[in-house]
Amino acid sequence: MTDNIPLQPVRRPKRHDSKHRNGCCPWSRCCGMGDFRPRTVWLGHPEKREQRYPRNVINNQKYNFFTFLPGVLFNQFKYFFNLYFLLLACSQFVEELRLGALYTYWVPLGLVLIITIMREAIEEIRCYLRDKEVNSQIYSKLSTRGKNGKLKEHLQVLPASISVLHFSLVLSFPGSCFLRTDQLDGETDWKLRLPVACTQRLPTAGDLLQIRSYVYAEEPNIDIHNFIGTFTRVGLFDLEVNCLTKILFGALVVVSLVMVALQHFAGRWYLQIFRFLLLFSHIVPISLRVNLDMGKMVFSWMIKKDSKIPGTVVRASTIPEQLGRISYLLTDKTGTLTQNEMVFRRLHLGTVAYGMDSMDEVQSHVFSAYTQVKGVILRRKITKLSKLCPSIQKRRFKFKKLFFRKCISFVGLTLVGRDQSSMQLRTPTGQILNFTILQIFPFTYESKRMGIIVRDESTGEITFYMKGADVVMSGIVQYNDWLEEECGNMAREGLRVLVVSKKSLTEEQYQDFEARYVQAKLSVHDRSLKVATVIESLEMEMELLCLTGVEDQLQTDVRPTLEILRNAGIKVWMLTGDKLETATCTAKNAHLITRNQDIHIFRPVTTRGEAHLELNAFRRKHDCALVISGDSLEVCLKYYEYEFMELACQCPAVVWDGGNDVSMIQEADCGVGVEGKEGKQASLAADFSVTQFKHLGRLLMVHGRNSYKRSAALSQFVIHRSLCISTMQAVFSSVFYFASVPLYQGFLIIGYSTIYTMFPVFSLVLDKDVKSEVAMLYPELYKDLLKGRPLSFKTFLIWVLISIYQGSIIMYGAMLLFESEFVHIVAISFTSLILTELLMVALTIQTWHWLMIVAELLSLASYIASLVFLHEFIDIYFITTVSFLWKVTVITLVSCLPLYILKYLRRRFSPPNYSKLTS
Repeated sequence: MTDNIPLQPVRRPKRHDSKHRNGCCPWSRCCGMGDFRPRTVWLGHPEKREQRYPRNVINNQKYNFFTFLPGVLFNQFKYFFNLYFLLLACSQFVEELRLGALYTYWVPLGLVLIITIMREAIEEIRCYLRDKEVNSQIYSKLSTRGKNGKLKEHLQVLPASISVLHFSLVLSFPGSCFLRTDQLDGETDWKLRLPVACTQRLPTAGDLLQIRSYVYAEEPNIDIHNFIGTFTRVGLFDLEVNCLTKILFGALVVVSLVMVALQHFAGRWYLQIFRFLLLFSHIVPISLRVNLDMGKMVFSWMIKKDSKIPGTVVRASTIPEQLGRISYLLTDKTGTLTQNEMVFRRLHLGTVAYGMDSMDEVQSHVFSAYTQVKGVILRRKITKLSKLCPSIQKRRFKFKKLFFRKCISFVGLTLVGRDQSSMQLRTPTGQILNFTILQIFPFTYESKRMGIIVRDESTGEITFYMKGADVVMSGIVQYNDWLEEECGNMAREGLRVLVVSKKSLTEEQYQDFEARYVQAKLSVHDRSLKVATVIESLEMEMELLCLTGVEDQLQTDVRPTLEILRNAGIKVWMLTGDKLETATCTAKNAHLITRNQDIHIFRPVTTRGEAHLELNAFRRKHDCALVISGDSLEVCLKYYEYEFMELACQCPAVVWDGGNDVSMIQEADCGVGVEGKEGKQASLAADFSVTQFKHLGRLLMVHGRNSYKRSAALSQFVIHRSLCISTMQAVFSSVFYFASVPLYQGFLIIGYSTIYTMFPVFSLVLDKDVKSEVAMLYPELYKDLLKGRPLSFKTFLIWVLISIYQGSIIMYGAMLLFESEFVHIVAISFTSLILTELLMVALTIQTWHWLMIVAELLSLASYIASLVFLHEFIDIYFITTVSFLWKVTVITLVSCLPLYILKYLRRRFSPPNYSKLTS
């Protein structure tokens, strides 16, 4: 005889490599590594040979030892601009296109590649260590020899995971697909799955290979219904820099064509175009990407090392500057604005309500109920209330378990024992009540309720108890005239309401239910639906026992933090699963909605016409907070998405029920998780994690603001450095009859963008306009960043004009003041260029750091020391003369002094906001 027992579904962990399913060797089928097929696990049959399967090993590394270098190089050169610089370097092997020594182009490219390879190697090592930590977990493996420790990576299981990025089947709903999971959980119904939004918007699936992104997936676990993963793409700042780089490339092509056109396309003009493209290639700075990536690493390190926000984790080190451009902040309520610690406030029994100040009266009633016969009804209600306490699961409703134990103990009943099949209670008189647990129905997010069936050992009574949210319990309990009214009253006080009910069962009724329940759990098809149907057969006409109201305490410093965000111009939207009245009360208590602010409560709508009328009523309101239910929001987004979003974005605050913190974080441009009492699922899915909500203010106002302003200054200065020398080359070629002859050769070109100017320019990552305390005290400074002013077409054009001006002054000045030899032009112009760049860094810096001074002096000293070895390009005797010194000084002053004067006048007559605070 064979007993069929339902098994819990297990999700298959992901494969340890990316090999083809036929395996990595001809013998893979023999060792069980080939085609995936059903298997039978034998218990108590040692004669059965154990079959081999893929190891349960996690490998999130992109490369292995052999593919690392080829893979890194391929990933670098598959993009246009990196390939562009490679082609420039390779062109120097062609004699007709060579402009100088080979190392002039290959050394800068090599430096960029070395830095990139080092960065990728560090990331790979970190990924390897994280994988090793997971793979090294010890599991107990049961065998005929007993239990023995086994590394996780040595367990053999079958993998199966999928991340939907793009779906293009015409027959499906737009941007959606349906999956079957009957091989995992026995359910044959189709599950709706939505692809990642930004990849689904791509025209074709092939475009996935053209974007810079990566997917992170969690390690395998037993839960097939929950998955933690993130899809990361290049941030907004990178897209803006990429756009500016394309403009520079367009300028490069135009300048090259103009130079050839001014030669009237004489001779082999097509070769001249390539030579000019090589000459002016510095217009597109090869070091821009490396500087920005290194800067972001510094910003991420600063965030993690900030002692005022301890425990902050940076999981996406590529977008710290995004923290400086937040316009809307969508926040979950429970565990984010609140502590997820419930404080008991109200107990409602029938027509009588008890608060904390009247619990002594309840205690006296309980005591009399167990000492006098006349109190039997009250005794039964209190006892029934206490039976549900231990059945409450941990995780989300752990607070209710603690609350009930405290409450019931306070009024005289104490839980003295509890296991999987029984529980014991002690009455005020010392009597022990024994109950047998027959069935437990856990809480689920879909049902929003949980239940238990127990048998009283002293009387043999079988009772089904259930508790849950009022929105679902109101349709389950018998009709009464006070449930809805009292739930509304509690919700308006900001209390979360829990409804408790019960139903008595005869032995025959329970036996019938148990038979149907076991049969449903053994079903192979539609198991969940059949189980839910059987349970719902009990959930009818249940007797209402009581209501409880608890208050979720706010996080520390929530009010001042929200005040900071509001003053910074950031609009805060709150999502919650509570009733609208409860959510509105919490929003007021947290000062998300100010006391004198009007509130528009969006009436429930179900049709397009109702949504149209309510939107018109909402449009007539001005400067008011919006409160809307999830059902009404869905209707509005279905019929009037653009109109609703336009109105909602004008509101200072929005509150609606519904939503999930993990999916919300994944959809955000910049996701920040708060490690609360509900676990770390949300924080693991986030780009940044903080331990407390109040740390969000410093993360945005200080680190976000600094990261964005520093990244903007760094990128613009790198562009200025390249444009300046390109302008000098253009002037030089124009003066000498548009000849494609390089102005600087060999080591001068390499040294200009590396040892002579790299450290001062990169030191801009340490610059700050105001102290962190000032940035927190005056969050209004954050508003300027929301308009994108630090990096815009206006600022880009200003730096282009500065570069053209300084490059022209230096080149024309050198040609006017040189004496007799061409080598003197090189000496005067190059020295003036180096000094100009160092002075421009000093002009840009707002607050000096000692490392900035070291970088300036070190670069200047390096240049002076290297002059001894540059006799091939610079006349060593000429640079020691007074003539050289005064000519360089005049040119440098003419190129920089006007900019210093303009900066002084601007700060004098039109100072920026931060200058008023620093003065």
